[in-house]
Amino acid sequence: RQTRGIESHVGDMVGTRAVSDEDLARLPKDGRKYELVDGEIQVSPAGYRHGLVIIRLIGRLWGFVAERKLGDVLDSSTGFRLPAGNVRSPDVSFVATGRVLGDPPTGFAEFAPDLAVEVLSPGDDPRQVMDKVGEYLRAGVRLVWVIDPEERRAAVYRSPSDVQEVGEDGVLDGEDVVPGFRALSVEPRGGP
Repeated sequence: RQTRGIESHVGDMVGTRAVSDEDLARLPKDGRKYELVDGEIQVSPAGYRHGLVIIRLIGRLWGFVAERKLGDVLDSSTGFRLPAGNVRSPDVSFVATGRVLGDPPTGFAEFAPDLAVEVLSPGDDPRQVMDKVGEYLRAGVRLVWVIDPEERRAAVYRSPSDVQEVGEDGVLDGEDVVPGFRALSVEPRGGP
């Protein structure tokens, strides 16, 4: 019996019926990032460098946050249902202590994170990235970092008009969202 690829499985969900949270949650854990945007599933394949940048940032951020009991650090398998109805999955996110009442949600979070981080891949569509940044900010994300490992720079967003470019030697600052946290905007060539 022949098994259909994920493109066929996703294709069956898009256009023929509404995609449910359960449909999105059942997609394979295959190294791709799946998001529900305007009723359609968007797929973002990620490469080695992309994953390396993310895991290094998660390691540093989690160590800092856990030691100070500041909240939760989450990876791209965590979906946040935003007010527009889209389920977005930042590459890295942070939710401050006190935002989750009781047990953590088992499904998608019905709120926006405090910090959302997107790490660009060479194939990312700049318009889609900017749409995502805008949606995060409209949903109440307090700080958005967009890291471009290829160009060795980052952009920090507080609002659509409050944007700071951070160069190769610059530092990403947690500001009042993750107070005291600072990390290089781009890892040095060859590793940490």
